[in-house]
Amino acid sequence: MIIAWVILCFLSFGIPAVFFIVLKRSSSKPWRIKIDKNYMPKVSIIVPTYNESNVIPFKLVNLGRIKYPDELMEIIIVDSKSNDNTTDVVYDFVGKHTNLNIKVLVESERTGKSGALNYALKNCTGDVMIVSDADCFWPSDILRRALPFLADPDVGAISGPKVLLNPEQSWVTKTEKAYLNSMNLMKLGESKVGSTLFFEGGFSAYKREVLESFDPYNTGSDDCGTIVTLAEKNFRAIFVPEAQFYTTFPITWKGKVSVKLRRANQLTRVFFRYISLLLRRRIVRSKRVILQRIFTYVLSPVTFILLMAATIFLLLRFPYFALIFLAFLIPKVGSYLFEVIQNYFILFLSIFAVALDKKFVFWDKPEDRLLLTEEMLRRHGLI
Repeated sequence: MIIAWVILCFLSFGIPAVFFIVLKRSSSKPWRIKIDKNYMPKVSIIVPTYNESNVIPFKLVNLGRIKYPDELMEIIIVDSKSNDNTTDVVYDFVGKHTNLNIKVLVESERTGKSGALNYALKNCTGDVMIVSDADCFWPSDILRRALPFLADPDVGAISGPKVLLNPEQSWVTKTEKAYLNSMNLMKLGESKVGSTLFFEGGFSAYKREVLESFDPYNTGSDDCGTIVTLAEKNFRAIFVPEAQFYTTFPITWKGKVSVKLRRANQLTRVFFRYISLLLRRRIVRSKRVILQRIFTYVLSPVTFILLMAATIFLLLRFPYFALIFLAFLIPKVGSYLFEVIQNYFILFLSIFAVALDKKFVFWDKPEDRLLLTEEMLRRHGLI
Protein backbone atom coordinates (compact mmCIF):
# COMPACT_ATOMS: atom_id res chain seq x y z
CA MET A 1 0.00 0.00 0.00
CA ILE A 2 2.87 2.36 0.79
CA ILE A 3 4.35 1.75 -2.67
CA ALA A 4 1.00 2.61 -4.24
CA TRP A 5 0.87 5.77 -2.11
CA VAL A 6 4.33 6.84 -3.34
CA ILE A 7 3.31 6.24 -6.96
CA LEU A 8 0.15 8.29 -6.52
CA CYS A 9 2.20 11.08 -4.92
CA PHE A 10 4.51 11.13 -7.91
CA LEU A 11 1.60 11.21 -10.36
CA SER A 12 -0.20 13.97 -8.43
CA PHE A 13 2.78 16.17 -7.54
CA GLY A 14 6.02 14.89 -9.09
CA ILE A 15 5.09 14.94 -12.77
CA PRO A 16 3.35 18.36 -12.61
CA ALA A 17 6.45 19.69 -10.81
CA VAL A 18 8.68 18.40 -13.63
CA PHE A 19 6.39 20.08 -16.18
CA PHE A 20 6.69 23.37 -14.29
CA ILE A 21 10.50 23.20 -14.12
CA VAL A 22 10.80 22.46 -17.85
CA LEU A 23 8.43 25.27 -18.84
CA LYS A 24 10.09 27.72 -16.46
CA ARG A 25 13.39 27.08 -18.24
CA SER A 26 11.71 27.45 -21.63
CA SER A 27 10.29 30.83 -20.57
CA SER A 28 13.78 32.34 -20.50
CA LYS A 29 14.56 31.30 -24.08
CA PRO A 30 14.48 33.90 -26.87
CA TRP A 31 11.44 34.24 -29.14
CA ARG A 32 11.69 32.42 -32.44
CA ILE A 33 9.07 34.45 -34.23
CA LYS A 34 8.96 37.60 -36.35
CA ILE A 35 8.28 40.63 -34.15
CA ASP A 36 7.61 43.76 -36.21
CA LYS A 37 7.32 47.00 -34.22
CA ASN A 38 5.86 48.70 -37.30
CA TYR A 39 2.95 46.25 -37.49
CA MET A 40 -0.17 48.38 -36.97
CA PRO A 41 -3.31 46.67 -38.26
CA LYS A 42 -6.81 48.07 -37.97
CA VAL A 43 -8.28 46.76 -34.73
CA SER A 44 -11.79 46.18 -33.40
CA ILE A 45 -11.95 46.25 -29.60
CA ILE A 46 -14.98 44.35 -28.30
CA VAL A 47 -16.25 44.90 -24.76
CA PRO A 48 -19.20 42.70 -23.70
CA THR A 49 -21.36 44.09 -20.90
CA TYR A 50 -24.18 43.02 -18.64
CA ASN A 51 -25.16 45.27 -15.73
CA GLU A 52 -21.77 46.98 -15.62
CA SER A 53 -22.90 50.47 -14.64
CA ASN A 54 -20.40 50.65 -11.77
CA VAL A 55 -17.33 49.82 -13.87
CA ILE A 56 -18.15 50.83 -17.46
CA PRO A 57 -17.45 54.57 -16.87
CA PHE A 58 -13.88 53.70 -15.86
CA LYS A 59 -13.54 51.25 -18.75
CA LEU A 60 -14.59 53.84 -21.33
CA VAL A 61 -12.15 56.42 -19.96
CA ASN A 62 -9.42 53.78 -19.98
CA LEU A 63 -10.09 52.88 -23.64
CA GLY A 64 -10.14 56.55 -24.57
CA ARG A 65 -6.52 56.84 -23.38
CA ILE A 66 -5.20 54.10 -25.71
CA LYS A 67 -2.33 55.37 -27.87
CA TYR A 68 -3.20 54.11 -31.34
CA PRO A 69 -4.18 55.89 -34.59
CA ASP A 70 -7.86 56.84 -34.47
CA GLU A 71 -8.43 55.70 -38.04
CA LEU A 72 -7.11 52.24 -37.18
CA MET A 73 -9.23 51.61 -34.08
CA GLU A 74 -12.91 51.01 -33.44
CA ILE A 75 -14.51 50.21 -30.09
CA ILE A 76 -17.62 48.05 -29.96
CA ILE A 77 -19.66 47.88 -26.76
CA VAL A 78 -22.04 44.92 -27.00
CA ASP A 79 -24.61 44.86 -24.21
CA SER A 80 -26.46 41.67 -23.32
CA LYS A 81 -29.77 43.31 -22.38
CA SER A 82 -28.68 44.93 -19.12
CA ASN A 83 -31.46 45.85 -16.69
CA ASP A 84 -29.49 48.68 -15.08
CA ASN A 85 -28.31 51.91 -16.73
CA THR A 86 -25.19 50.49 -18.40
CA THR A 87 -26.27 51.49 -21.91
CA ASP A 88 -27.32 54.97 -20.73
CA VAL A 89 -23.81 55.51 -19.35
CA VAL A 90 -22.27 54.31 -22.62
CA TYR A 91 -24.48 56.50 -24.82
CA ASP A 92 -23.74 59.51 -22.62
CA PHE A 93 -19.99 58.91 -22.94
CA VAL A 94 -20.24 58.47 -26.72
CA GLY A 95 -22.14 61.75 -27.02
CA LYS A 96 -19.41 63.61 -25.13
CA HIS A 97 -16.49 61.95 -26.98
CA THR A 98 -17.36 62.17 -30.64
CA ASN A 99 -13.67 61.86 -31.55
CA LEU A 100 -13.74 58.18 -30.56
CA ASN A 101 -15.07 55.58 -33.00
CA ILE A 102 -17.46 53.74 -30.68
CA LYS A 103 -20.31 51.48 -31.79
CA VAL A 104 -22.99 50.40 -29.34
CA LEU A 105 -24.82 47.12 -29.93
CA VAL A 106 -27.64 45.80 -27.75
CA GLU A 107 -28.81 42.19 -27.93
CA SER A 108 -32.56 41.57 -27.98
CA GLU A 109 -32.03 38.75 -25.45
CA ARG A 110 -29.17 37.32 -23.41
CA THR A 111 -27.26 34.66 -25.30
CA GLY A 112 -24.24 34.34 -23.03
CA LYS A 113 -20.86 36.01 -23.34
CA SER A 114 -19.71 34.05 -26.40
CA GLY A 115 -23.05 34.76 -28.08
CA ALA A 116 -22.63 38.48 -27.44
CA LEU A 117 -19.10 38.40 -28.85
CA ASN A 118 -20.27 36.60 -31.98
CA TYR A 119 -23.01 39.19 -32.42
CA ALA A 120 -20.38 41.92 -32.21
CA LEU A 121 -18.07 40.03 -34.59
CA LYS A 122 -20.61 40.45 -37.39
CA ASN A 123 -20.26 44.22 -37.06
CA CYS A 124 -16.46 44.45 -36.86
CA THR A 125 -14.34 45.99 -39.61
CA GLY A 126 -10.88 45.44 -38.13
CA ASP A 127 -8.17 43.05 -39.23
CA VAL A 128 -7.54 42.12 -35.58
CA MET A 129 -10.30 41.42 -33.06
CA ILE A 130 -9.45 42.29 -29.45
CA VAL A 131 -11.66 41.25 -26.54
CA SER A 132 -11.62 42.90 -23.13
CA ASP A 133 -13.92 42.43 -20.14
CA ALA A 134 -15.53 45.56 -18.72
CA ASP A 135 -13.64 45.25 -15.42
CA CYS A 136 -10.19 44.88 -17.02
CA PHE A 137 -7.99 47.90 -17.73
CA TRP A 138 -5.11 48.44 -20.13
CA PRO A 139 -1.93 50.53 -20.04
CA SER A 140 -2.23 53.22 -22.72
CA ASP A 141 0.58 51.73 -24.84
CA ILE A 142 -0.63 48.12 -24.77
CA LEU A 143 -1.50 47.93 -28.48
CA ARG A 144 1.83 49.33 -29.66
CA ARG A 145 3.70 46.93 -27.38
CA ALA A 146 1.65 43.77 -27.91
CA LEU A 147 0.46 43.78 -31.52
CA PRO A 148 3.99 43.42 -33.04
CA PHE A 149 3.88 39.77 -31.87
CA LEU A 150 0.98 39.18 -34.27
CA ALA A 151 3.15 40.12 -37.25
CA ASP A 152 4.48 36.56 -37.50
CA PRO A 153 2.42 34.60 -40.07
CA ASP A 154 2.32 31.53 -37.78
CA VAL A 155 0.84 33.46 -34.85
CA GLY A 156 -2.95 33.63 -34.94
CA ALA A 157 -3.68 35.11 -31.51
CA ILE A 158 -2.04 36.67 -28.47
CA SER A 159 -3.00 37.18 -24.85
CA GLY A 160 -1.31 38.69 -21.82
CA PRO A 161 -0.87 38.40 -18.05
CA LYS A 162 -3.43 39.44 -15.49
CA VAL A 163 -2.10 41.88 -12.87
CA LEU A 164 -4.13 42.34 -9.69
CA LEU A 165 -5.11 45.81 -8.58
CA ASN A 166 -5.62 44.52 -5.02
CA PRO A 167 -2.85 41.93 -4.50
CA GLU A 168 -2.38 42.65 -0.78
CA GLN A 169 -6.02 43.09 0.22
CA SER A 170 -6.44 39.64 1.84
CA TRP A 171 -4.77 36.24 2.11
CA VAL A 172 -6.96 35.19 -0.84
CA THR A 173 -5.53 37.84 -3.16
CA LYS A 174 -1.99 37.16 -1.93
CA THR A 175 -2.26 33.47 -2.82
CA GLU A 176 -3.86 34.34 -6.15
CA LYS A 177 -0.96 36.65 -6.98
CA ALA A 178 1.51 33.82 -6.34
CA TYR A 179 -0.62 31.46 -8.44
CA LEU A 180 -0.74 33.93 -11.34
CA ASN A 181 3.03 34.38 -11.27
CA SER A 182 3.53 30.61 -11.61
CA MET A 183 0.90 30.27 -14.33
CA ASN A 184 2.37 33.16 -16.31
CA LEU A 185 5.79 31.52 -16.31
CA MET A 186 4.28 28.29 -17.63
CA LYS A 187 2.22 30.06 -20.32
CA LEU A 188 5.30 31.98 -21.46
CA GLY A 189 7.30 28.74 -21.60
CA GLU A 190 4.57 27.07 -23.64
CA SER A 191 4.49 30.02 -26.02
CA LYS A 192 8.24 29.97 -26.53
CA VAL A 193 8.18 26.29 -27.59
CA GLY A 194 4.87 26.37 -29.44
CA SER A 195 1.47 27.55 -28.19
CA THR A 196 -0.30 28.11 -24.91
CA LEU A 197 -3.77 26.76 -24.23
CA PHE A 198 -4.68 29.46 -21.72
CA PHE A 199 -6.02 32.86 -22.74
CA GLU A 200 -7.44 35.65 -20.59
CA GLY A 201 -10.61 37.64 -21.15
CA GLY A 202 -8.90 40.86 -20.09
CA PHE A 203 -6.87 41.05 -23.29
CA SER A 204 -7.00 38.55 -26.13
CA ALA A 205 -6.34 39.50 -29.76
CA TYR A 206 -7.12 37.38 -32.83
CA LYS A 207 -6.34 37.81 -36.50
CA ARG A 208 -9.64 38.15 -38.34
CA GLU A 209 -8.49 35.74 -41.04
CA VAL A 210 -8.29 32.85 -38.55
CA LEU A 211 -11.27 33.75 -36.37
CA GLU A 212 -14.55 32.27 -37.62
CA SER A 213 -16.40 32.64 -34.32
CA PHE A 214 -15.85 32.80 -30.59
CA ASP A 215 -16.01 29.45 -28.74
CA PRO A 216 -17.23 27.46 -31.77
CA TYR A 217 -17.33 24.20 -29.79
CA ASN A 218 -19.59 25.71 -27.11
CA THR A 219 -17.24 24.98 -24.21
CA GLY A 220 -18.46 28.00 -22.27
CA SER A 221 -15.02 29.62 -22.52
CA ASP A 222 -14.87 32.56 -24.93
CA ASP A 223 -11.07 32.79 -24.60
CA CYS A 224 -9.54 29.31 -24.17
CA GLY A 225 -12.41 27.74 -26.11
CA THR A 226 -11.81 30.05 -29.06
CA ILE A 227 -8.15 29.20 -29.60
CA VAL A 228 -8.90 25.48 -29.96
CA THR A 229 -9.63 26.13 -33.63
CA LEU A 230 -6.25 27.82 -34.05
CA ALA A 231 -4.57 24.57 -33.04
CA GLU A 232 -6.64 22.77 -35.67
CA LYS A 233 -5.56 25.29 -38.31
CA ASN A 234 -1.90 24.98 -37.27
CA PHE A 235 -1.63 28.55 -35.94
CA ARG A 236 0.09 29.51 -32.71
CA ALA A 237 -1.63 31.18 -29.78
CA ILE A 238 0.97 32.86 -27.60
CA PHE A 239 1.25 34.63 -24.26
CA VAL A 240 3.20 37.90 -24.32
CA PRO A 241 4.16 39.82 -21.15
CA GLU A 242 3.79 43.10 -23.08
CA ALA A 243 -0.01 42.57 -23.15
CA GLN A 244 -0.53 42.81 -19.39
CA PHE A 245 -3.81 44.17 -18.08
CA TYR A 246 -5.16 45.05 -14.63
CA THR A 247 -8.19 43.84 -12.70
CA THR A 248 -9.38 43.07 -9.18
CA PHE A 249 -9.88 39.67 -7.56
CA PRO A 250 -12.32 38.50 -4.83
CA ILE A 251 -11.02 38.93 -1.29
CA THR A 252 -13.08 36.10 0.25
CA TRP A 253 -12.50 32.38 -0.11
CA LYS A 254 -16.12 31.92 -1.20
CA GLY A 255 -15.66 34.43 -4.00
CA LYS A 256 -12.42 32.80 -5.08
CA VAL A 257 -13.94 29.31 -5.20
CA SER A 258 -16.88 30.63 -7.21
CA VAL A 259 -14.51 32.05 -9.84
CA LYS A 260 -12.34 28.91 -9.86
CA LEU A 261 -15.30 26.55 -10.21
CA ARG A 262 -16.70 28.40 -13.18
CA ARG A 263 -13.30 28.58 -14.86
CA ALA A 264 -12.48 24.92 -14.14
CA ASN A 265 -15.79 23.82 -15.63
CA GLN A 266 -14.97 25.69 -18.82
CA LEU A 267 -11.38 24.44 -19.01
CA THR A 268 -12.43 20.82 -18.52
CA ARG A 269 -14.69 21.09 -21.57
CA VAL A 270 -11.84 22.69 -23.51
CA PHE A 271 -9.47 19.85 -22.63
CA PHE A 272 -12.04 17.21 -23.54
CA ARG A 273 -12.26 18.91 -26.95
CA TYR A 274 -8.47 18.74 -27.31
CA ILE A 275 -8.59 15.03 -26.43
CA SER A 276 -11.19 14.47 -29.14
CA LEU A 277 -9.13 16.34 -31.72
CA LEU A 278 -5.95 14.47 -30.79
CA LEU A 279 -7.68 11.11 -31.14
CA ARG A 280 -8.90 12.13 -34.58
CA ARG A 281 -5.42 13.41 -35.52
CA ARG A 282 -6.73 16.90 -36.17
CA ILE A 283 -3.86 18.65 -34.34
CA VAL A 284 -0.28 18.86 -35.56
CA ARG A 285 1.30 21.68 -33.56
CA SER A 286 2.06 21.75 -29.81
CA LYS A 287 1.00 18.18 -29.05
CA ARG A 288 3.43 17.99 -26.12
CA VAL A 289 1.98 21.08 -24.46
CA ILE A 290 -1.56 19.80 -24.94
CA LEU A 291 -0.75 16.38 -23.47
CA GLN A 292 0.99 17.97 -20.48
CA ARG A 293 -2.01 20.15 -19.72
CA ILE A 294 -4.43 17.25 -20.16
CA PHE A 295 -2.41 15.25 -17.66
CA THR A 296 -2.35 18.12 -15.15
CA TYR A 297 -5.97 19.21 -15.47
CA VAL A 298 -7.76 15.93 -16.23
CA LEU A 299 -5.69 12.96 -15.03
CA SER A 300 -3.91 14.43 -11.99
CA PRO A 301 -7.16 15.39 -10.18
CA VAL A 302 -8.29 11.77 -10.46
CA THR A 303 -4.99 10.40 -9.15
CA PHE A 304 -5.14 12.96 -6.35
CA ILE A 305 -8.52 11.69 -5.16
CA LEU A 306 -7.06 8.19 -5.11
CA LEU A 307 -4.07 9.59 -3.19
CA MET A 308 -6.39 11.11 -0.57
CA ALA A 309 -8.15 7.78 -0.13
CA ALA A 310 -4.82 5.97 0.23
CA THR A 311 -3.56 8.61 2.70
CA ILE A 312 -6.62 8.25 4.92
CA PHE A 313 -6.20 4.47 4.90
CA LEU A 314 -2.53 4.71 5.90
CA LEU A 315 -3.25 7.27 8.61
CA LEU A 316 -5.81 4.92 10.15
CA ARG A 317 -3.84 1.73 9.57
CA PHE A 318 -0.37 2.92 10.59
CA PRO A 319 -0.22 5.44 13.49
CA TYR A 320 3.49 6.06 12.93
CA PHE A 321 2.75 7.15 9.39
CA ALA A 322 0.28 9.65 10.82
CA LEU A 323 2.93 11.08 13.15
CA ILE A 324 5.42 11.49 10.29
CA PHE A 325 2.76 13.08 8.11
CA LEU A 326 1.68 15.59 10.74
CA ALA A 327 5.13 16.36 12.17
CA PHE A 328 7.10 16.88 8.96
CA LEU A 329 4.85 17.38 5.96
CA ILE A 330 2.10 19.72 7.20
CA PRO A 331 4.33 22.38 8.89
CA LYS A 332 6.66 22.62 5.90
CA VAL A 333 4.14 22.81 3.05
CA GLY A 334 0.84 23.46 4.83
CA SER A 335 -0.26 26.57 2.90
CA TYR A 336 0.95 25.18 -0.41
CA LEU A 337 -0.77 21.88 0.31
CA PHE A 338 -4.04 23.67 1.06
CA GLU A 339 -3.95 25.47 -2.31
CA VAL A 340 -3.14 22.27 -4.18
CA ILE A 341 -5.86 20.28 -2.42
CA GLN A 342 -8.36 23.06 -3.09
CA ASN A 343 -7.48 23.27 -6.79
CA TYR A 344 -7.50 19.51 -7.29
CA PHE A 345 -10.90 19.18 -5.65
CA ILE A 346 -12.25 22.00 -7.82
CA LEU A 347 -10.89 20.31 -10.95
CA PHE A 348 -12.33 16.96 -9.89
CA LEU A 349 -15.74 18.54 -9.28
CA SER A 350 -15.57 20.18 -12.70
CA ILE A 351 -14.83 16.83 -14.34
CA PHE A 352 -17.82 15.35 -12.53
CA ALA A 353 -20.00 18.29 -13.61
CA VAL A 354 -18.93 17.96 -17.25
CA ALA A 355 -19.71 14.25 -17.11
CA LEU A 356 -23.25 15.26 -16.08
CA ASP A 357 -23.28 17.92 -18.83
CA LYS A 358 -23.55 20.78 -16.35
CA LYS A 359 -22.14 24.16 -17.37
CA PHE A 360 -22.57 27.90 -16.95
CA VAL A 361 -24.34 29.61 -19.83
CA PHE A 362 -24.43 33.20 -18.57
CA TRP A 363 -21.75 35.18 -16.78
CA ASP A 364 -22.72 36.56 -13.40
CA LYS A 365 -21.40 39.59 -11.56
CA PRO A 366 -18.68 38.41 -9.16
CA GLU A 367 -17.79 40.27 -5.99
CA ASP A 368 -14.55 41.66 -7.44
CA ARG A 369 -16.57 44.17 -9.52
CA LEU A 370 -17.58 45.86 -6.27
CA LEU A 371 -13.97 46.12 -5.06
CA LEU A 372 -12.82 48.38 -7.88
CA THR A 373 -12.09 51.99 -6.91
CA GLU A 374 -11.04 55.07 -8.83
CA GLU A 375 -8.00 55.38 -6.56
CA MET A 376 -6.73 51.94 -7.66
CA LEU A 377 -6.92 52.91 -11.31
CA ARG A 378 -5.30 56.30 -10.83
CA ARG A 379 -2.48 54.77 -8.82
CA HIS A 380 -1.55 52.63 -11.84
CA GLY A 381 -2.10 55.41 -14.38
CA LEU A 382 -5.04 53.62 -16.03
CA ILE A 383 -7.48 56.54 -16.07
